[in-house]
Amino acid sequence: MASKGTSTAQQPTQQDSFKKIKTILVSQPKPERSPYYDLEKKWGLTIDWRQFIHVEPVTEKEFRKNRIRPDEFTAVIFTSKNAIEHFFRLCEDMRIQMSQDTKYFCLSEAIANYLQKFIVYRKRKVFVGKRRIDDLNNYFTKHSKEKFILPCSNLGAKDVVNYLEKKGLDFQDLMMYRTVASDLSDLEDVTYDVLIFFSPLGIDSLYENFPTFEQKDTRMAVFGNSTAKAVTDRNLMINIKAPAPESPSMSMALENYLQKSNKK
Repeated sequence: MASKGTSTAQQPTQQDSFKKIKTILVSQPKPERSPYYDLEKKWGLTIDWRQFIHVEPVTEKEFRKNRIRPDEFTAVIFTSKNAIEHFFRLCEDMRIQMSQDTKYFCLSEAIANYLQKFIVYRKRKVFVGKRRIDDLNNYFTKHSKEKFILPCSNLGAKDVVNYLEKKGLDFQDLMMYRTVASDLSDLEDVTYDVLIFFSPLGIDSLYENFPTFEQKDTRMAVFGNSTAKAVTDRNLMINIKAPAPESPSMSMALENYLQKSNKK
């Protein structure tokens, strides 16, 4: 992909970074609907989509090495849809039926709604937060005697684990899936004017695939502070950033930039 051999001396300056944009790579799978499609038509762009990271399951054989069964726990904490999918996948592989009395603690309403694909929702005890683990604090206080299982990936769930430890709850975090870099080797000789990232893991994947990547004229678009930090830690320059007061979404931030780089 876009160039090799890191050298901060060759990084573009903010002044000369407004060269016309023709091609964009978004480091996510292609959606059915997206505001990017409107930008593509409006500005005559070519926008490609490519998943930089993907999830792989922990096999039943691997999981059994923990010598722990999910049905030994009375409550489950779900931090993502992936956690739900792989928890119930392993339960099915291990021929485990969770008790109807099992309590489910979900970080958000979207996660709780996804849970309905796997359980009869109205017959279960489900507790829902707004987004953060401490949104569930009152529920954890009320049900502090439960034995909790926290399904997670190889990346863990540091904030959740820290909270549960401080709360003094009986819990076990168990890896049930892995988030890994996708193979991008077919992009080695392809150059894009803009690379869009939504996660530090996308940056890690970029360098895992192309260890000597250098920015040159490629514009870096990032969403979120953690992604921005991952970019600057690599001595790369951020050209487009969201969210911001004038551009709460990446598509809006991109359009604001295009009004300068592609102005007629």
